[in-house]
Amino acid sequence: MSDDTQIGGPSGRFPPTRWSAIVAARGDDPAERTRAFETIVAAYWKPVYKYIRARWGKTNEDAKDLTQEFFARVMEKGFLDSYDPAKSRLRTFLRTCVDGFVANQDKAARRIKRGGDAVLMSLDFQTAEGELARSEPPAPGTMEEFFEKEWIRNLFSLALERLRAECEARGKAIHFRLFELYDLEGERKSRLTYEHLAREFGLAVTDITNHLAFARREFRRITLATLREMTANEEEFRREARTLLGVDPE
Repeated sequence: MSDDTQIGGPSGRFPPTRWSAIVAARGDDPAERTRAFETIVAAYWKPVYKYIRARWGKTNEDAKDLTQEFFARVMEKGFLDSYDPAKSRLRTFLRTCVDGFVANQDKAARRIKRGGDAVLMSLDFQTAEGELARSEPPAPGTMEEFFEKEWIRNLFSLALERLRAECEARGKAIHFRLFELYDLEGERKSRLTYEHLAREFGLAVTDITNHLAFARREFRRITLATLREMTANEEEFRREARTLLGVDPE
């Protein structure tokens, strides 16, 4: 296998320890806690919203309110203080918290209705609702799998947007576009070759090879960095990387 197709780089090694939102969310620094909270919300709000819609049969508006309120509670009540990565994955822990929270939705709904002290976040519920409408409704008994798939989908979406932004900032927008066309658009990829792309973009075939290798390498790096933010320690990070990306650490 060539270097540019191995998750984690040519040796399969993991990146060094990076900032963890889980650790920071339980720390004493208010600025770091806020940053951590925003990171966790970015990774989990869509799966939580869709899960509430699908698992609990809530309306669009009710699911919006419950999602907002849930993450406000995560921050205000220190939900993450009781999270133990040795016992469960964060996504499992949060899904369990969501179930307990929604089960007591009447109390939460009253608090939302009267305003309370909920922290209102700017979340793109319209996009999430559109994605939900375009997907097959999950079958009863598959809600855990549904939540996990939505979390994985959102993790990769965040990494992809970070890659797009970095490529644009570094003057490598064409690298991202080639990656998008060849690696992400599955139906078109079956009809594309490096030669087709070279003709379309006025580049040499070797340029296509190098540009795609760069984009793939950066996407791996960003995906692992994003995953690292969502784990509490190196052991959990390695376990998640093996599960989600098929990497077996040395």
